Amino acid sequence: MVEAYCVKCKSKRTMKDAKASKMANGRDCVKGICPTCGTKMFRIGKM
Repeated sequence: MVEAYCVKCKSKRTMKDAKASKMANGRDCVKGICPTCGTKMFRIGKM
């Protein structure tokens, strides 16, 4: 369970389908989907 800020809902939500990834500069990040509105979510840092 990874929490991230949803820009559309304007609140912190638990990501759905969270997947670890790497940014172009080599830093870790997590990408997922907001369970409420379906917007893509992004968080810098590890799961």
